[in-house]
Amino acid sequence: MARKYSRSASKDVERAMKKRKKGTLKSGRSGKKVKSRKQAIAIGLSEARKKGKKVPKKKGGRKKGGRKKKS
Repeated sequence: MARKYSRSASKDVERAMKKRKKGTLKSGRSGKKVKSRKQAIAIGLSEARKKGKKVPKKKGGRKKGGRKKKS
């Protein structure tokens, strides 16, 4: 079976994980320190995507918005 991610993409994830452990990885807009392991992986994968490496497309996340009003 073929690889889901390229080897170079996994290197980007590894780099993000090391930065998180060191305490220098920061999130996008807010610039807060990343503490979550899952968030560090997501940042590494998105960086790999931007560089054009073989990474599957993002799955649809939660949708923002308020509750639906009852009529």
